[in-house]
Amino acid sequence: MRIAVLAAAFTLAASAAEYKDGYADSNGVKIHYVTTGSGPLVVMIHGFPDFWYTWRDQMEALSGQYQVAAIDLRGYNLSDKPAGEENYDMRLLLGDVAAVIKHLGREKAIIVGHDWGGAISWQFTFNMPQMVEKLIILNLPHPNGLSRELATSEKQKANSAYARRFQQPDSHTKLAAEGLAGWVKDPAAKEKYIEAFKRSDFNAMMSYYRRNYPKEPYEARITPQRVKVPVLMIHGLNDTALLAPALNNTWEWLDADLTLVTIPGAGHFVQQDASKLVSKTIFSWLNR
Repeated sequence: MRIAVLAAAFTLAASAAEYKDGYADSNGVKIHYVTTGSGPLVVMIHGFPDFWYTWRDQMEALSGQYQVAAIDLRGYNLSDKPAGEENYDMRLLLGDVAAVIKHLGREKAIIVGHDWGGAISWQFTFNMPQMVEKLIILNLPHPNGLSRELATSEKQKANSAYARRFQQPDSHTKLAAEGLAGWVKDPAAKEKYIEAFKRSDFNAMMSYYRRNYPKEPYEARITPQRVKVPVLMIHGLNDTALLAPALNNTWEWLDADLTLVTIPGAGHFVQQDASKLVSKTIFSWLNR
C-alpha cells in the first residue's frame, strides 16, 4: 500500500511546476538560483560543466511536496564571476550554499549535489552539519574514498588526467561553450547549455580544480569528520572520471544510515542519463 501511495504521489508531483528566479547575496557575490514547489527545502548543486538546469526533471518530480532550489555555482551562468583563484576556495563555496538557505528563510535543507556540487555537499555537511537535514550525492564518492583511489589505483590516477590538465594555468583558454555542452544529448537542452556557458567564466570553472582538487603526489588522506545525517548515494557505473571502487568503505565514515544505488548503463551525468530512476529514487527515499 505504501509503495502505491508513493507512486501516486510521485505522478502527481511530476505535473506542472512553476519556476522562479532569485538571487542570494554571499558576502557580496550574487548567487543565482531557480526555485519551485513548497514544503521542506531541497537545495540542488550542479557540477562541471553544468548549470541549474541539469536538475529540471528532479525539480519537477519533487515540487509537489518540497520547495526545490537549484543554484548556479559562482562562475556559472547567471551567478557572479569574481576574478581570482582564491575566490573559488571551498570555504567560499560553502558560504554560497548557506547564503541561499538563509535567503529563503530556512535554517536547514536537504542537500543534493552532483560532481563538484557533490564535493561541496560533502564539505557542507562536514562543516555546517546544523544546516543539513539529509544528504544526497550523485557521482561523487566520499572524499576519503576518492583520496584513497587517487593514491593507490593506477586506473583512477590515469582517469583523473583531465583534472591535472584543468589545473594548468592556461587550461581555460582551451575551452569553448559548444565543446563543454558536448555531453548533452537532447538538442533543445544543448542550446540552453551553450547559452549558459557563453554567460559563464571558463577561468572560474578551472579555478575549482586549481584551488580544490587534489594535486600530485597523491596521498590517501582520511578526514576524521563524520556525517551524522542519512545519506543517499546514486552512482552511474559508466562514469569514467570517478570510478566505482572509490565508493567502497563509505559506510565506515558515516554515523547514520547509507543507501547506495548503482545504475549500470548510466554515466557521469546520472541525473540525466537515468532521469526517471534518479527522480523516483530520490522521491521515495525522502518519503520512506
